[in-house]
Parts: sequence; C-alpha cells; structure tokens
Amino acid sequence: MAGTLYLVATPIGNLQDISQRALDTLRTVDLIACEDTRHTLKLLNHYRISNSLISYHEHNEQERSEELTDRLVCGDSIAIVSDAGTPGICDPGFRIVQRAIEVGAAVVPIPGAVAFVNAAAASGLATDSIFFGGFLPSKKGDRRKRLEEIAMVPATLVLYESPHRLAKSLADCLDVLGDRRAAVARELTKLHEEFARGTLSELVTRFATQPAKGEFVLVIERGEKDAQQTSSSATDLAGLVAEFEAQGIEHKTALKKAAKALGMSKSDAYRMLQTKK
Repeated sequence: MAGTLYLVATPIGNLQDISQRALDTLRTVDLIACEDTRHTLKLLNHYRISNSLISYHEHNEQERSEELTDRLVCGDSIAIVSDAGTPGICDPGFRIVQRAIEVGAAVVPIPGAVAFVNAAAASGLATDSIFFGGFLPSKKGDRRKRLEEIAMVPATLVLYESPHRLAKSLADCLDVLGDRRAAVARELTKLHEEFARGTLSELVTRFATQPAKGEFVLVIERGEKDAQQTSSSATDLAGLVAEFEAQGIEHKTALKKAAKALGMSKSDAYRMLQTKK
C-alpha cells in the first residue's frame, strides 16, 4: 500500500506560528523533504525534533520527485516543507503532489501560515474575493503585460514582490491599473513587520525614496469601475465580431476588423474575449 505525503506549512517568520499537528507530523514521518536543510534544521532544533532530511528545491525538483515517489510506493510517509509558509504556494511541491496522486498515495495538507492570506486580511481592503498572482515578472514589458491581463479581474489583487523591484513594480501598477487603494506588507510576523497603506500614487512616492528591505506582499483594490467598462467593451466587441462572422468572414479576420473598429489592438481584443468567456 502506498504511503502518505504530508504538505506541512511552517512559520513565515515567527517560530511560534506552527500547529501542534505540524510538529507531530514532522516528528513521526519517515522523511522530511525541504528546500534548505540548514533552514529547516533551525526550526526542528527549536522544537527538539530529530528526523531524516533530504533537499527538495526548484533545481532538483524533477529528479527528487521520482526518488520520493519510489519511497511513497514502498509505503513511506514523507513531509514536504518549504523554507517558509505552505509548500506549493510559490514554492516547490506541485510535481511531487502530482506524482503522489498518480501512484495512489494519500496527500494530506497540514495547514498553517500563508503570507498572501495574512497580508490581504490586514490590508483594510475587501477580502470577499481575492486573486493571488504570485510574483510579477522581473522584466518591465512582461510585468506590464501581466498587469494588463489581471486588471479586469473582479477581486482584490495580491502579489509577491522582491525588495529590489518593489518601486518599479508599484510604478507599473499605477500606470496600468490606475490610482487604486493599496497596501504593502513587509516582513510579516517578523520583528520589523510593517504595513504601508494608501493609494498607489502615494506608495510610489514613498518607496521611490525609502530603501526596500525584506519580503513584500502587494495588496491592490479591485477595479470595479474599470471592470464594468471592460465588460461593456467586451460585449460590444463580441457583438461586432458576431456581425462580421454573420457576413461570412472567418473568426480571426472578424476579430481583427472588430478590434480596429473599436480602436484596440488585436491582442487586447483577443484577451478581452477570452476573459468574457
């Protein structure tokens, strides 16, 4: 019988933010697979846990997944942990979960800290609907394209960002999304935890001169008015495309003609129709 894969959430800063269930699991599994064995050892030593460790990170994930899968097939229990937070959330974990499911192993989540959830909850912005976009692309063009793709999502946007790109990303958010309310969460649960709240323009000004240090989460207000306008535009676009197609024009050409008639690029028109679907 196949073993069990445990996805164990660990603290994102404060070592006390871990559940008793997580500690019990780390004590009793046959093996702990972690991003950085040295980092995980600090946590285990703090709670006087002694167990076998093996590295499992983005550079060896493919190879290591096969090895861990073989152990699951043999009936072993394995805990996956990242350096901080929940495995698989912007951290390695997806491949081994997929492989475990394929071989019939049980996959058991052990819940705990997630940075983007805590940032959204304390941001002061609506949390009835949240879109988590992970890390924004590092290149300006790719970053702005990604922001354009999510601008019309009817939810509070939550994104991770590194300190050396924070100021540039905030400026791109302002340009692409407009001057929405936002919050920047820094070093959550750690000694220097801080929330900066305001409009994107205010945050751009603040971080243009203030050195950014630590780990950051951006929380940005949904663009409700923009979403309504976009929805209306998408309806107009879809209607015009349908009219051209009714005239016998094939879809790609109809889309191109409709986009030109409405003053938008073909790529923007395509993304708008996909979102409407």
